[in-house]
Amino acid sequence: MLTSLKFAAAAAIFVMGAGAAVAQQPARLGGKPNLNGIWQAVNGANWDLEPHSPQVAPAAQDKIGAIGAIPGGLGVVEGGAIPYQPAALEQREKNRKSAPGADPEAACYLPGIPRATYMNHPFQIVQGDKGDMLVAYEYAAANRAILMKEVEVPPIDTWMGTSYGSWEGDTLKVVTLAQNGMTWLDRSGNYLSPTATVTERFKPNGPNHLLYEVTIEDPSIYSKPWKISMPLYRRIEPNAQIVEFRCVPFAEELLYGDLKPGNTAKK
Repeated sequence: MLTSLKFAAAAAIFVMGAGAAVAQQPARLGGKPNLNGIWQAVNGANWDLEPHSPQVAPAAQDKIGAIGAIPGGLGVVEGGAIPYQPAALEQREKNRKSAPGADPEAACYLPGIPRATYMNHPFQIVQGDKGDMLVAYEYAAANRAILMKEVEVPPIDTWMGTSYGSWEGDTLKVVTLAQNGMTWLDRSGNYLSPTATVTERFKPNGPNHLLYEVTIEDPSIYSKPWKISMPLYRRIEPNAQIVEFRCVPFAEELLYGDLKPGNTAKK
């Protein structure tokens, strides 16, 4: 696993601007593609992984009008629909009816994998010429280590799970296990269970693009494995960097507003 010294080195890289370094960094590290940099998805996946029309976010309509509207999206799920089993589909519909307030993102909980990758925030990959890798996310200061070793059974479930990496030629393959089952996959209520196996592939497609593919397997809630895919774009502006977005203070009213003296309206 990453030692505290390695994490300190990664943190030092984390605060540096990445855009100016793009032209200077080597194309390969230790014989493998150099994925160092700041990346971001540009699509509507965080709203809904499946195809969806523009619509109103109920909690925002009477306050901010069109600013609170949900943009439409073509979807990123192969085949269009997530293959839920009937009981799991019912749970997804319950989640959807309780959104957006019940979405873990609203409470600033860690987003899990793969959602952390396609939220509306950039993330940074920190890669050396050998050893483990680090991914740092702007949202909620989330991060995860990618352990470059054989897949094992993690000792405990966590919000971000435990990630194991390997190379398939020039493609980085990452298997994540033991997420806690409390995360959603998007703002529309699609979700994972603790027994899900999430397999990501990061494939370079030119110097500033990655093809990001994810296969999710979980017989307890899906009728078959299913897949999403999207491009990831390198942020190449000269001052590109992760900006702090510690969202806990923004969630306090939602989580604890009913505890204020005299406030009996919230539950």
